[in-house]
Amino acid sequence: MLVYEQLSGEIVRACYEVHRVLGSKLLEKSYEDALSYELELRGVNFKQQFPINLQYKGKEIGSYFADLLVEDKIILELKCVSNLSAEHYAQLLHYLNASNYALGILINFGTKELQVKRLLRTSEAISKPKSP
Repeated sequence: MLVYEQLSGEIVRACYEVHRVLGSKLLEKSYEDALSYELELRGVNFKQQFPINLQYKGKEIGSYFADLLVEDKIILELKCVSNLSAEHYAQLLHYLNASNYALGILINFGTKELQVKRLLRTSEAISKPKSP
């Protein structure tokens, strides 16, 4: 069974609709805004440019922004590139490991065929102790 199977399915369907309408030649921000609107039309709650703060022993040592956080459960990282690279996967894994979210979806609108990759937080991050 997939983590958040129904919700992630709705997200993927929304992504395919955006890609169908807009194609693959726009900037990432255009897809973020279009996907936000498509999720809104579908009644899905989300936050754009959601802050993720990395803590070390109670001190904030980094602040990042995920493109979208859906239903306070799934981080979406959008790309508009010719090929997804290891750095794109690493970026989303970093967001997952720095947060309490278990699932992230990497979406590439920059190709003729939409690319969608689900990523789970690593077991090391899941089992790491909370800082005092």
